[in-house]
Amino acid sequence: MFRTIWKSIVLLFLSVIACCILYPIALWAVGQTFFPFQAGGSMLNGPDGKPVGSKLIAQPFTKDEYFQPRPSACSYDATASASSTLSTNNYQLRDRVARSLAPLVNYKSGPNAGKPVAPDVEIWFQKNQYQGKPDIVGQWASAHNALATAWVKADPSHGKFVEEWEKTHADDVAKFIKDNPATPEPQPADLGPVFFASYASEHPGMFPVTNTGTGPDGKPQTTIDPANSGSEIQSTFFLMWREENPDVEMTEVPGDLVTSSGSGLDPHITMENALFQLDRVAAKWADDLKRDPAQMGAEIKKILDKNAQAPWEGLIGEKFVNVLEVNLELVKKYGQPS
Repeated sequence: MFRTIWKSIVLLFLSVIACCILYPIALWAVGQTFFPFQAGGSMLNGPDGKPVGSKLIAQPFTKDEYFQPRPSACSYDATASASSTLSTNNYQLRDRVARSLAPLVNYKSGPNAGKPVAPDVEIWFQKNQYQGKPDIVGQWASAHNALATAWVKADPSHGKFVEEWEKTHADDVAKFIKDNPATPEPQPADLGPVFFASYASEHPGMFPVTNTGTGPDGKPQTTIDPANSGSEIQSTFFLMWREENPDVEMTEVPGDLVTSSGSGLDPHITMENALFQLDRVAAKWADDLKRDPAQMGAEIKKILDKNAQAPWEGLIGEKFVNVLEVNLELVKKYGQPS
C-alpha cells in the first residue's frame, strides 16, 4: 500500500512539474522567440515609442481627424460582452444611430445631391420651431427624458454644471421633489429634464455645449456655453430634423457604421466604412494643415489601401482595416491633430 501511495505522490509531483512549470516555460520560450509581437499582446506604439493600445482590441476615437471604430455596446471594454437590448423602435437606439450619421450622411438626390446634411440641421435648429411649435430644446427634453438624463451622465462636467444650476434654481428643484416624493434627494441625472426645461426658457434656441480652452493659469479649462451651431447641435438634433423631413433621400451607409458590437474585441471596420468616413477625415486634416482636401483625400486613401486586409489573403470576404493601425499611420505622417 505504501508503494502505491508513493507512486501516486511521485506521479502527482511529475505532473505538476510538467504541466505547471515545464509546459508554460516552453510556451513562453517559443512565443518570445518566434512570435514576440503576438506574445506581447500585439501592442502598437505611438510616434514617441510608447504603447498606445493593442491591435486586437477596439478603442474609441472622437476627433474628426481619426477614423471611427464600430460602435460598442459595452463601451469598448475588452473584458465585457454586452448588448444594448434596445428594439428598433426605441428612441434611444434611433438617437445613437442618428448621432453616428449626422456628421457623415449626404443628400442622395435633388439640388443638394452630394452635399452634407449637417449644415441644414443647424439652419433648421436655429429657427427654433419643431412641428409648428417653438422651443426645440424644451420639446426634446420633455419628449425624451432618457436622453436628457443621458446628457447629464455623459460627461463629469455636465453633472457639475447641473449641480451649479441647482444652487440658483431652488424652486425648480423643490417642485421636482414635490412631484417625485420617492426621490427626496435628487442627483444631477434625476434633474436632467427639469434642468433642460429651465435652460430652454433662459436661453431660447440654445443648447448647452461643452468647450475646452485655456484658462487664466494656462491649463486646459472646460466650460459649458449656450450654442446654436456646431457638431453637437448637428448630432443631437439630426433625428428630430429627420422626423420633420421624412421624404429627404440620403446616401446609404455601411452596416458596421451604425450597428454596435457586443464585444470590445472588434478593432476592424470594413473598407466601405472607412471610405465613407474618408471625406470627413481628409477635410479635417486639410483644415488643420492648410492643404487641399482633394490631395489630402488621395494620400489618406493610399494609407487605407496599404493597411487593407481580407480573409485568406483576399481570396474570400470583403476588405477591412484596423482602426488603430490606420489612425497611427495618420499621426506618424501628419503629426498630432490640432
